[in-house]
Amino acid sequence: MRLRVEGRPAYVYTGGRTSAAGQPTVLFVHGAGNDHSVWLLQSRYFAHHGWNVLAPDLPGHGQSEGPPLASVEALAAWLRCLLDARGVAGALVVGHSMGSLAALALAAGSPAQVGRLALIGTAMPMMVSDTLLAAARDEEERARRMIVDWSFAPSSHLGNAQKVPSQWLPGLALALMRRQPAGVLATDLAACHAYADGLAAAERTQAPALVIIGERDLMTPPKAAQAVCAALRARTATTQMAPLTVEHLPEAGHSMLSEAPDAVLAVLWRFANTG
Repeated sequence: MRLRVEGRPAYVYTGGRTSAAGQPTVLFVHGAGNDHSVWLLQSRYFAHHGWNVLAPDLPGHGQSEGPPLASVEALAAWLRCLLDARGVAGALVVGHSMGSLAALALAAGSPAQVGRLALIGTAMPMMVSDTLLAAARDEEERARRMIVDWSFAPSSHLGNAQKVPSQWLPGLALALMRRQPAGVLATDLAACHAYADGLAAAERTQAPALVIIGERDLMTPPKAAQAVCAALRARTATTQMAPLTVEHLPEAGHSMLSEAPDAVLAVLWRFANTG
């Protein structure tokens, strides 16, 4: 589906089905240097099981036009406009990595639009090393390879054939990042690094929340998710309307959407249909 968001053409994948009145909506938000295609399994399953799906290419990524947005706040504002354009309220919003920051900022600033919030491969703050920031700015291919090295668990570097037969997952991830225009990765990583409102945003959210943690994640290690989990628990202590669920995937790294696609889908589906 193609539409205009903030005055520019945007591409939004709908899981292979058109929206239907009366169905709930799930919004999938991809991470740095990626596009909607990282959500293919999860988005298609939801679309073919009674949900309206919105999986956009963020500005400057994939098939969406415009420059990449330079801050998490700008990404959240863009997502807000996308939901407004589709007349959506009370969505399940699912974000991975950079997308988890944008999803959280959206939930904190637009509570009526977010009925449930799922954060995958998250950390707050999401600090990016000076080495990786410099490589993304000056040696983009080196930065891509660094991310691939750190994003996958050891079994995935060896093939992970038990999950995706005949596919080399790191190679697919590298190819996806190479499809993005020059400069997108550097802008994305800088936005992650600069975002300082994550914990305060977590405390302001009103929606039930899910955090999915890959135990072999080197990009956003399990310990890096503890602060946001604590912030989400703190607001849970004051209301029964916003519980927190935390799920750990033992053999998954940061790229758990492809490393453990069935496990991620199962956790999301259970969360989406609870209560």
